[in-house]
Amino acid sequence: MPSHAHASSTVEDMTLALRDALGLNAPYAPELPREEAISLFRRHLARFQSHVREEFEAHRLGGADAGKLLAGYTDGMIRTLCEFATRSVRAESHAKGEISFAITATGGYGRGLLAPFSDIDLLFLTPDEPSDEVRGVVEYILYFLWDLGLKVGHATRTIDECITEAEADTTVRTTLLDARLLAGDAALFAMFEARYIVACVTAGAACFITDKRRERAARHHRFGDSPYLVEPNVKEGRGGLRDLQTLYWMCRYTFGTRHVSDLLAPGFSALGLLTEQEAKRARRSWDFLWRVRFHLHYVSGRAEERLTFDVQPVVGGRMGYTRHGRQVGVERFMRHYFLTVREVMRLTLVLEPAVLRQALGPIANAPQADAQMRDAGFTVMDGRILPERGTSFEHEPIQMMRLLAWAKKRKLPIHPLAMQQLIRWERHAATLRGNAEASSIFLDLMCGAPPERARHGAAGTPPAAVQGDDAPSFHQMDEGRRKGNAYWLHILNETGLMGRLLPDWSRVVGQMQFDTYHVFTVDEHIIDALRILERVEHGSMADEIPLAYELARNLHSRRALYVAVLLHDIAKGRGGDHSEIGSEIALHVCPELGMDSEETETVSWLVLHHLLLSHTAFQRDIDDPKTILDLADIIQSPERLRLLLLLTIVDMRAVGPRVWNAWKATLLNELYMRVAEVLEGSMATTERDVRVARAKAATAQWLAEDGLPEGDIAHFMGLGYGSYWLSFDRDTHRRHIQLITESEARQSPLTVESQPIPARGVTEVTIYAADHPGLFSRIAGAVAIAGASIVDARIHTMTNGMALDTLWVQDADGAAFEEPQQLARLSMLVEQALSGQLNINREIATCGRRGSGRRMRAIHVPPRVVIDNRASNACTVVEINGRDRPGLLHDITATISDQKLQIASAHITTYGVRAVDVFYVKDLFGLKITDKARLETIRQTLLAGLQKAEADATRMTSALDTVTI
Repeated sequence: MPSHAHASSTVEDMTLALRDALGLNAPYAPELPREEAISLFRRHLARFQSHVREEFEAHRLGGADAGKLLAGYTDGMIRTLCEFATRSVRAESHAKGEISFAITATGGYGRGLLAPFSDIDLLFLTPDEPSDEVRGVVEYILYFLWDLGLKVGHATRTIDECITEAEADTTVRTTLLDARLLAGDAALFAMFEARYIVACVTAGAACFITDKRRERAARHHRFGDSPYLVEPNVKEGRGGLRDLQTLYWMCRYTFGTRHVSDLLAPGFSALGLLTEQEAKRARRSWDFLWRVRFHLHYVSGRAEERLTFDVQPVVGGRMGYTRHGRQVGVERFMRHYFLTVREVMRLTLVLEPAVLRQALGPIANAPQADAQMRDAGFTVMDGRILPERGTSFEHEPIQMMRLLAWAKKRKLPIHPLAMQQLIRWERHAATLRGNAEASSIFLDLMCGAPPERARHGAAGTPPAAVQGDDAPSFHQMDEGRRKGNAYWLHILNETGLMGRLLPDWSRVVGQMQFDTYHVFTVDEHIIDALRILERVEHGSMADEIPLAYELARNLHSRRALYVAVLLHDIAKGRGGDHSEIGSEIALHVCPELGMDSEETETVSWLVLHHLLLSHTAFQRDIDDPKTILDLADIIQSPERLRLLLLLTIVDMRAVGPRVWNAWKATLLNELYMRVAEVLEGSMATTERDVRVARAKAATAQWLAEDGLPEGDIAHFMGLGYGSYWLSFDRDTHRRHIQLITESEARQSPLTVESQPIPARGVTEVTIYAADHPGLFSRIAGAVAIAGASIVDARIHTMTNGMALDTLWVQDADGAAFEEPQQLARLSMLVEQALSGQLNINREIATCGRRGSGRRMRAIHVPPRVVIDNRASNACTVVEINGRDRPGLLHDITATISDQKLQIASAHITTYGVRAVDVFYVKDLFGLKITDKARLETIRQTLLAGLQKAEADATRMTSALDTVTI
């Protein structure tokens, strides 16, 4: 690591060389033409930028040091440019007098730190209204910098204007807080500094700090609230650089701290707020985030602040993170990032309340500790709970849990000194494993008390607005995601207590999943799922998920459900099936938490099967009786079915905002109802022929009651094979007979009908056409070109040789296709595809060019084909995993058709960039495929097609990227 003295001398030497080349060191040197000067500056700029990059990438400079060096070089360049510009303007205008102004660095540049592609923020300070000569110099400098390709934020103001603007706008006040003289009139800048400090003192810190906290809350909301997003913003995200800078600004106002380095320096601990070790961790966090930001800029070639999937492996590799055991380098890098973010949040929790007290004074009418609380070893200061003098977390670790219990009971926030002690002594919480009192407190913090249903009115009526009854409103960082039980779980997680009480938890802290399906790290996902479960139970999501609210109203195994949610993903990142490993973990964690054998067995079973309902609903034919009966055999109990559905719902809702939709809710609801019927003994399990006969008789009766002619009913009843009558409800059959009757009356070879169903989040598309091999493949291609996605399909061949295909489609946002122009275009494209007027492959290739770019391709999705002959009695089930892209379904179904197979139904699900397409297929005779050799041929052919299509798509998109870059 080069010394600061060496870096400083390098900057001075390089700046001196530039001055010599410009002739600034020779008083009578001839004036250089502007173009020649620009060439000299451009070479100087490239030289010092290359030097900083070389030193940084060779690991001779840390992140913050690289930012300082880059700012130092820029300082020298701007000072030199100021002198050159002044001389040039003087020569042109023949000005004799002094050109009085000052150039100051503001914002991040004013703090003496620059990232490679950051803006250079400049304030041109003038004593009064700028003269023509001053305007000339300012314009010369600005146009010169722009010609160098630099991004410059600038303002030209007098001192009075600066004070007025700062009083009116907190952003301007913050920017000027870091003003630093670069060149020009030092006396003018000193006057500005003195007047600005007086203005700040007069205005007081209270308003400024309130504005900064409000600004931070809005920024956190804009960038996703959680610090554990899998594609975080290094600069603006929660726990990022801007949060540290916000702390610095607050301390500037309150303690007179000049630089962030002062904030993190060991000397700052003299205030009694940070220990030396905590200050050291904070400095490491500051430098780590700056290193990540530098790498991010260099890799992206622009001022990119978001760690997207495509750059994460690159940045991680540049920082030296490689595979270790089962964990790949990018996951190790991102885990370090998230643990660093946690350190920033800890620093905020400790420092900010102290700043607020200093700036705003003690809280008026703050609650006081009562005798009972004092007897327990706790007191209240500034309305916040902390341990009494003499209470030792080191010698009595149970007091850490009791502190949280009292805070919850009295609805008190935790004092920063108490937070410090919790973090400092969290390792002693390991002795509390199996401790009955600690386990009881932990479960109470996580589960809370069950809602009082009596006050919610009549049974089945959700409350208008109910918050968890243990939900405190006092949390200083209470911004949406940190309410109710989530508040306490975040404290347990961020202090490290959770990982000490549950060693398996520590393995998922900061554990990211390198895919586009999950939005949060594993620990944050679990906490969010518990938050959602509490909201469901208290009825605040009754409008969104009414079924879940009804299920949660009278749970007999409430505590087991909460613990199952806590443990459902606890084994992520260990290799193998995380459900099986998690189930084993539950068997020893639950007894430690004081749960009995029945609860333990229930939790273990729920963790083992927590993906069962979603897998069945989205990837299997729930109209197939065997699917329902197999599921009922596994579940066996109505209470377990309720618990499993609630676990499934909160798990999916916590994955990300776009994962849960009306269509998935509909499928899960239908699956639940059908399995519940079996478990209650009311579902008919008679032979298929009997059920078909009953369905046909019921349909004929409904149609007769609707007044349809007897001849039309008899004709319609003779068209469908057995599976058709078991697949649709009364309303659908009514629409089908109308569609078929009108089509035959017109003698139309093709009829397409679309019906949006917004309540289910889909549009139902019915196609009646002459059946032929490859029909569904062509339809799938047309749907892809229209910009829609098929999420489910039923394919039926009628006795008259016509195909009646029913598709349920969504738009790119997971909603129904509703706009008239969308529906008209979809119908037109289907007609063109089936009549041969549309070149499907060419149009899909065009769609592919608009598809995902490098960010999505960074996620590896290996093609996979699984054939299951046990899931259905009548069909062979083919499950295909691959990268989602326009035309994937078209390619797969074309291959299936080439293999002389009929598709009975299709079920399509996407998980980020991974698509899982499941087909129920038969041979040309309508039979299940049983020959092992043929099954293997089908599998290999589909796999080869997937691999070729993936390679072609990647090659095509890469070629397009090359052209557009």
